[in-house]
Amino acid sequence: MTSHGGRRGQAERDAITVEIGYALCSAVFAAAVAFGTVAGPALLFDLPATLERALPPVGAVLATLLFCARVVSVLVRFRRSPQPSQPGRTSPDS
Repeated sequence: MTSHGGRRGQAERDAITVEIGYALCSAVFAAAVAFGTVAGPALLFDLPATLERALPPVGAVLATLLFCARVVSVLVRFRRSPQPSQPGRTSPDS
């Protein structure tokens, strides 16, 4: 049900599906980059043992937090954006 009590149309359901897919894909990419940035040096370079053990879990925690934050921010922004009543059409005064 929509906020005005009607059922969602196919176009609205499709837009939601695309937005969820975008949120998940962009979150996976951001999390992978964050993990690689933090944990990468431990895998590529000869670092002290403490850092080699600490960086991968820290990277995993950072990646998880970034993934969640990205998904939530994209979906909240989508929910707040006004949807045009007729996609592809401009208003008469534009």
